[in-house]
Amino acid sequence: MIRTQRAHVHVAALSHPGMTGKNNEDRFAVLSHVLGKDDPTPSLFAVLCDGIGGHRSGEVAADLAVNHISEAVSNSDGRDPRAILEDAIHAASNAIAHHSASDNDHHGMGATCACVWIVADKLYIAFVGDSRIYFLRGGKIQQLTTDHTWVQEAVEKNLIKPEDVRGHPNVHVIRRYLGSVKLPEVDFRLKLSDSENSIQSSKNQGAPLQPHDVLLLCSDGLTDMVYADEIQQIILEADSLKTAAQNLVAKANERGGHDNTTVILISIPKPRPVEEKKKGWMDWLLGE
Repeated sequence: MIRTQRAHVHVAALSHPGMTGKNNEDRFAVLSHVLGKDDPTPSLFAVLCDGIGGHRSGEVAADLAVNHISEAVSNSDGRDPRAILEDAIHAASNAIAHHSASDNDHHGMGATCACVWIVADKLYIAFVGDSRIYFLRGGKIQQLTTDHTWVQEAVEKNLIKPEDVRGHPNVHVIRRYLGSVKLPEVDFRLKLSDSENSIQSSKNQGAPLQPHDVLLLCSDGLTDMVYADEIQQIILEADSLKTAAQNLVAKANERGGHDNTTVILISIPKPRPVEEKKKGWMDWLLGE
């Protein structure tokens, strides 16, 4: 793919270390491309990783994850997003595991990841861990991802009630992460409705986006402090994506900011003006 100077969608991102003085172990990247010289189809890729491990190991793992995944996507042809994302995430996991095994100071480190890839108007996601992706359409919010945590598994097995998840002592016990000895299974469920099963939600990859749709990638520093309905209200009431990002982080910090908080907001614009269509995707995206 070919890097471009501007994206075909609107983006705002913000990361904050929180209020406890801990290092910021969240990392993210947002990249815009066209598929090739002879194919001006636009692409926007966003990845967010939350590091796991003390003594700065988490930030090293998150750096490795973001860099490996971003590079793999950028070097691809963009033709098969699901396969590309799976290979990229596995390569990142192997890199983290190798670094962890070869450096005693970083032993046991890992990272979550949440990826959004928009090719033209088609949505693809991939995730490992408990960093989340939310989707807003028509004023309603939907969590597209499913946490890979002990408490989520307990809810699915009816061992605990959903309302007991927040504040549970095992809420941050992650079952799946990058850097584990065994390659993590990359999750491609794109849950557009709570009633969908795993097979149905996996088939949603490539779902068409509409003008005014909003996507949110976020670390658990946000979702630990702010409920989904509050996230929805903050986004809907903001006068811009930038303001929404700032207000989301501010709300998490206002409630204690116990962890790093990172948000990436993406909104789908109205169709481009006729004059821009005549100019062509390639020239417009390259800023020429």
